[in-house]
Amino acid sequence: MKEIMIKPVIHSFKTFKEFADEFGLGEDDLILTNEYIYNPIMANANVACKTIFQEKYGGGEPTDVMVDAILEEMNKYNCKRIVAVGGGTIIDISKIMCLEGAVSSDALYDKKELVKAKELIIIPTTCGTGSEVTNIAIVNRTKLGTKQGLTSPNMYADHAVLIPEFLHSLPYGVFATSSIDALIHAVESYLGPFSTRTTEIFAVKAMQMILGGYCRIALNGPDARVADSEEYLIASNYAGIAFGNNGCAAVHAMSYAFGGKYHVAHGESNYQFFTDVLEVYNKKQPGGKIQEIMDLIVQICDANGFKSNGRNGIEVLTDLLEKVLHKKPMSEYGAVQDDIRPFAESTVANQQRLLRNNYVPLSVDEIEAIYQARL
Repeated sequence: MKEIMIKPVIHSFKTFKEFADEFGLGEDDLILTNEYIYNPIMANANVACKTIFQEKYGGGEPTDVMVDAILEEMNKYNCKRIVAVGGGTIIDISKIMCLEGAVSSDALYDKKELVKAKELIIIPTTCGTGSEVTNIAIVNRTKLGTKQGLTSPNMYADHAVLIPEFLHSLPYGVFATSSIDALIHAVESYLGPFSTRTTEIFAVKAMQMILGGYCRIALNGPDARVADSEEYLIASNYAGIAFGNNGCAAVHAMSYAFGGKYHVAHGESNYQFFTDVLEVYNKKQPGGKIQEIMDLIVQICDANGFKSNGRNGIEVLTDLLEKVLHKKPMSEYGAVQDDIRPFAESTVANQQRLLRNNYVPLSVDEIEAIYQARL
């Protein structure tokens, strides 16, 4: 049985300038990033690369419209390497940009086999996506009204580069939602049926690093995250390795219909359903790996001064996450009662790739009940 695969070569540098010098960035390279990331950090490196700023083609997470506009711009240049510097949106688009025949997202979804045409270097600037070590891109397919994954062995980066310099100025809200997303990656990969002894090592270590940092935030305030920037970046990478091998499950599956319709950031949308799904898992099949997760949460929190005081792991986790980021009901984003059943049906119809990784199977009615509880 395969234990684990780690596809990209993983590098670490203290600064972007160190990376640019070692990789010899130049005229044959195209950087995809955001202007607010480029100007304060990357501009000083004086690289001769072509640059595309994602926000000029649309805001928020990737849509087919945004992706197609960026592909049109990319195809004006003759570049050999794509360098993605950013969060999940940048990284997902870059995986599409490196493919042969990348003229439209719809055309790539229709292809039976995806072939890489350009070398891909990914530098994450948040601490949540883990996408630098996975082979999937998520696009909001506006014509279908849902987010869908595009995946292929040829969509792995050739190099994943960790540079904590980018996290120092990360807004707290982005930090919180992205790191919660990384925590969910670790938990869902650990609980899933394809988990192995080796991927569990990465998942558990990611949980220890993230939850330990959250305890320090709960006890000392939001600024406590700054000293732990490198820890969060590495934890996100470890969680990405774990879920890149095992996949995510119901939490992610449920986030897509809601997040796609109301334009809720990926990590924030996942947060909506995280502990609710764990509670259903524990109710349907207590013991086993869900109990292991609950025990681990209690152990980590107690060891880091956030005392469980006799509560179970899900209760402790819910309390701790609320101290990191307040969880609003779906209605505050605009969701209404008429959304609930269609969300559940869309999840079952469009997200079987994820739902097959559940700790226990969930029916459309059970998924609907979780949506209902979050309204």
